[in-house]
Amino acid sequence: MRALTWQDTRNVRVLSVPDPRVEEPTDIVVRVTSTGVCGSDLHLYTVLGPFLDPGDVLGHEAMGIVEEAGPEVTAVRPGDRVVVPFNISCGHCFMCDRGLQSQCETTQVRAYGMGAALFGYTKLYGQVPGGQAEYLRVPFGNTLPVKVPEGPPDERYVYLSDVLPTAWQAVEYAEVPPGGSVTVLGLGPVGQMAARVALHRGAGLVVGVDPVAARRARARERGVHVLDPAEHGKDLGGAVRRLTDGRGTDSVIDAVGMEAHGPRLAAIAQRVTAALPDAVARPLMEHAGVDRLAALHAAVDIVRRGGTVSVSGVYGGAVDPLPLLTIFDKQLRIHMGQANVRSWVDDLLPLLDDSDPLGVEGFATHTMPLEEAPRAYAMFQAKEDGMIKTLLKP
Repeated sequence: MRALTWQDTRNVRVLSVPDPRVEEPTDIVVRVTSTGVCGSDLHLYTVLGPFLDPGDVLGHEAMGIVEEAGPEVTAVRPGDRVVVPFNISCGHCFMCDRGLQSQCETTQVRAYGMGAALFGYTKLYGQVPGGQAEYLRVPFGNTLPVKVPEGPPDERYVYLSDVLPTAWQAVEYAEVPPGGSVTVLGLGPVGQMAARVALHRGAGLVVGVDPVAARRARARERGVHVLDPAEHGKDLGGAVRRLTDGRGTDSVIDAVGMEAHGPRLAAIAQRVTAALPDAVARPLMEHAGVDRLAALHAAVDIVRRGGTVSVSGVYGGAVDPLPLLTIFDKQLRIHMGQANVRSWVDDLLPLLDDSDPLGVEGFATHTMPLEEAPRAYAMFQAKEDGMIKTLLKP
């Protein structure tokens, strides 16, 4: 089959690789019909190379048709249409029973002290072949895949793999009070959708912050009050407070993570670390602070006293410095983590009808063949052509 493979920093290629097959009696093999490019895929493209090997198959936002099912699979059968959640969870362990599928004890990557394995996402998360490919082996066929109806286009459902549950959890964790206010930092795919979810769930004011004009324009069309951080500099918090009686918003969602614009020294640290030999870079990333923390510091500044910061952006440094004095003094709550996809499916499926309140159809700014995936990654990294969300078609 053809699949997008990691080769080196900023070097991904579509190559022919062995077809996946049923390996366990509860496995299924899915013929991928649509697969997304995620903002966190750029972390693999630029920063997390020390935890990848040449030839690793990327991608964790896939849906398609069941081609083959193991002998113990009863929940789906060949021909069924399914979405594949990005975290690989068994559905019946201690953590899964508590709705924490991202911490699944069956697939935890204990060698690195990490949570549940993920599709297409480094040795830290199991080095499982991903879904930017023609076919995908999916374990736990009775509990992991989400069966969806025939008929509507893939774009109606594909975001159940990651974007929708990540955005929904970000808003849930933000604890926005009814009619309250929330600032969304970063208007990439998850930030855009989180802003829409917050408005849908009754927020009175949603402020969106992003340096890219096209992203701000898109959020503004959905009723978001947008701010350009370049216009406000160090007074971004002041600009938000002027919108909220001097207090700051009730909640802030950090949808940026390690790709944040921030101090030049941190940016250099990321580039240098990615360029080091793996044997040197891995322990450095595991035991050093290499993230650009501008967004997280902005969140702490912007949120009102007694408010909540929800972090959905992925950070990679183990000892990143945090403004703990300010967090303590402002009596803030911080809630973060990988989305527990399966926990939110029942909330989200009813919204994926013809009324389309979240605007999932038309959410992708670009649709490209799988063979053009390297160009899609380069465009997304450079923020070219207004690219916010790309779907690849194998």
